[in-house]
Amino acid sequence: MASSNILSLPFRRTHAVSVSDAIKQYISTKYDQHPDMFKPDLEAIDALRKSAISVHEPHPTGIKTLQAYAAQLVWMGGKFPIDMGADFTWYPALGYDTGPVSQNNIRYELANILFNLAVIYCQLAANCNRSVSDGLKSAANYFCLSAGVFRQLIDSVIPDMRATAPSDMDNATLECLEQLMLAQAQECFWQKSVKDGMRDALIARLAAKVSDLYATAGDFGVRSDAISSEWIHHMTAKHHHFAAAAQYRAACNCLENRKYGEEVARLKDAVACANEGLKEARYVNKTVSGDLQGLKTKVQDDLKRAEKDNDVIYLLPVPPKSELETLERASMVASKIPPQVSDPISQLSEKAGELGRPLFMKLVPYAVHIAASIYASRRDALLQNITSDLDTLTSRIHSLLQSLNLPGSLQALEKPLGLPPSITSHAEEIRQQDGLTRLQRTLNEIDTLKRNDRRTYDEGMAALKSETSDDAAARLKYGTDRWQRLDSTTASQTLSGRGRELEDYFSKATSSDSTVRSSLKANESTIRTLSGSNRDIEAYIPNSTLRTGASIPAQNMSPALTSAVSQLRSLLNDLNRLEASRRHKTNSLKQKAEADDVHPSLLREASRLEREHPMQPLSAAQFEDFFDQRLNTFYEADRTTLPKSERKAQDDLLSRLSSANSTFKSAKNTSNSDSGREREAALNRLEEGYQAYKRIISDADMGRKFYNDLAPLVSRFRDECVDFAQQRRDEAAAMEADITNTISLSNLNLSPSQTNDQPGYQATPQQQQQPRRSQRHHPPQIQQQEPIQAPVPHKPLAATNPPPQAGMWTPDMPIKFGGVSVPNSARQAPSQQQFGLQEREQGLRNGLRARDARWAPGGEVRFG
Repeated sequence: MASSNILSLPFRRTHAVSVSDAIKQYISTKYDQHPDMFKPDLEAIDALRKSAISVHEPHPTGIKTLQAYAAQLVWMGGKFPIDMGADFTWYPALGYDTGPVSQNNIRYELANILFNLAVIYCQLAANCNRSVSDGLKSAANYFCLSAGVFRQLIDSVIPDMRATAPSDMDNATLECLEQLMLAQAQECFWQKSVKDGMRDALIARLAAKVSDLYATAGDFGVRSDAISSEWIHHMTAKHHHFAAAAQYRAACNCLENRKYGEEVARLKDAVACANEGLKEARYVNKTVSGDLQGLKTKVQDDLKRAEKDNDVIYLLPVPPKSELETLERASMVASKIPPQVSDPISQLSEKAGELGRPLFMKLVPYAVHIAASIYASRRDALLQNITSDLDTLTSRIHSLLQSLNLPGSLQALEKPLGLPPSITSHAEEIRQQDGLTRLQRTLNEIDTLKRNDRRTYDEGMAALKSETSDDAAARLKYGTDRWQRLDSTTASQTLSGRGRELEDYFSKATSSDSTVRSSLKANESTIRTLSGSNRDIEAYIPNSTLRTGASIPAQNMSPALTSAVSQLRSLLNDLNRLEASRRHKTNSLKQKAEADDVHPSLLREASRLEREHPMQPLSAAQFEDFFDQRLNTFYEADRTTLPKSERKAQDDLLSRLSSANSTFKSAKNTSNSDSGREREAALNRLEEGYQAYKRIISDADMGRKFYNDLAPLVSRFRDECVDFAQQRRDEAAAMEADITNTISLSNLNLSPSQTNDQPGYQATPQQQQQPRRSQRHHPPQIQQQEPIQAPVPHKPLAATNPPPQAGMWTPDMPIKFGGVSVPNSARQAPSQQQFGLQEREQGLRNGLRARDARWAPGGEVRFG
């Protein structure tokens, strides 16, 4: 600035930071992919940053270097959260605060890189040869690009930082810098028009716009804490300089158009503007003040000539300044945001991108993982609803069969001896699954998972409870006036709400567990029987006999009973086939869900969202439409048609089964075949036990899955509670330290009442009068209080003081003023018996001098 009439911005500087280490750590903890998969990308991002922070010289190659790194930061904003774990430290370029500022914020890094990009544009403009037209055009273009980068910072980058911007990048500072760049660009166009010899009217309009831009920049600079007073003086001087230049060129135009009176008026205004600008001469460099002084000299010379000509020759009236027409403005500049800054993603391409290839392309964004989990949860919930409807239909079948004593009544008649095939298959299935042992093992696993989840949950609640009691104790200790922060109940409202939700989950799960255990206890003996050998089961089932004790041969059944048995058996077989088909459909539906790999589609959707919203990080909420569309495409038919078709087929079959069972019972009663009731009841118990076993196994597996799914939720809850409690404790420790320091400092400052009570204190007349002066300003109700007692001076005991040396004055000695002699007897210290405390207080109230000629604070002072 010392040798130039324009301002050039300095670079912001930083320390070396390993961005790759932070990315590695984040990928390791948040992604399912290994960081080594992205080793080339990790090396590339470190190299880009190293090159970008090394740009400290105004060279065109630095532009691409900064743009390439900035584009990658924008691209990474969609892959990683804003606080991915790298602390970026930067030093301010402007202002009086030169300390470093560190933030764990990608947008903060991007803001600093773009600031340096604006700086390099500014410095390239300052280094252009502005003595030729091409150099002025290049300088103006660079200044406009610099202003455009500042505009991008103001509109897009700083608002998305989600943190406080540094002092030299707040809104006022950036606005000031943008207007400053535009003013210097407009100044280049003004200078070019002067060199090209354009008309005075056009030059005046260009100069007027330069003056306006400098004025706007100066106004923003005054509001900023980072713009130095030297720069503000520079912009103010420039504002007045170009206001004077605009009026001077307008005066030249008036001379050309023979408006001699207006010429004089504009020249006078130009001199006034130049004088205003020269008031800043002591604060600006010699180049700026020299240009302004040269303009003033030129204007004054023309003013003398114009006044002389008008007074002698033209005799035209000189209008006042208020009647002069306002000069029009000719703006030649605007903030130009480079496309590499406004749309950096489009400049990245794997093939031939201007700014290189996008890094971490194969890294699945964290939002995609969350979206995949949400989609899987909704898909599973949809399947659960479908299968739940089918299970309800199956439960109706079993309830009806149980009420009809089927298939036990039919099996007892068909096979009066031995084991029915269905019982044999049920027993074989239970034995293969290790029946009762499996159930006990699953329930034990559920208990273990439940205890672990409950312990983790209790740890989180204990942390909240401990923090609440600590806060209450501190609030009670220091009082609400000093302990001014949110109480724990309010501060932990969100966590407490989640804790109540988890407690509700535990309560409902405990109720479900009790139901499962009760069902197992009720059916344990039957399941144990089915888990045994066929001989054990045969011993459990009694054989059917006639009343005479003989078996019922099938050929002895009546034709009506035979027909009823055949029809009933056929319907039961149809019912079994319906159940088997339903299980097959359910399994197919589950296999369909397992094969539903949503990740490729999610990645394509994420890529589309990243292209449309490059600066906006992906969130699961952006995939809502995708979820609905995909679920409707894959599962809508199953959701709407499967339960309905199954219900219709089942209702028809159950109706026919009930009718056939009625026919069977009638035929059985007619043939007097009422034997085998005990066998029928045993077979029904075994069938019910098998169905109970299947139901308990399903419920137990669901319970185990529930507690496994609950484990990460309670772990996250516990961690958040512990972090919250630790944060609150750190905050409380800081507050306690502040309160303790405040109390310690306040104890060092003695109050007036404490000072007055100190031994040997002598109240001055001013101090005695202070209470009376203060009372004049008190409200009436305060004046009605008891009057404040005057401070009573206390003389220290003589025994506590060392004996006075010769020639040393002590409080017991009288005061001598100019030539007044005091008897020697008065110099002797009176004893406390001679002058008691009551007499001294009376002397204070009456304003009398002590009888030993010592001056009393309530008395008068005599001279001579």
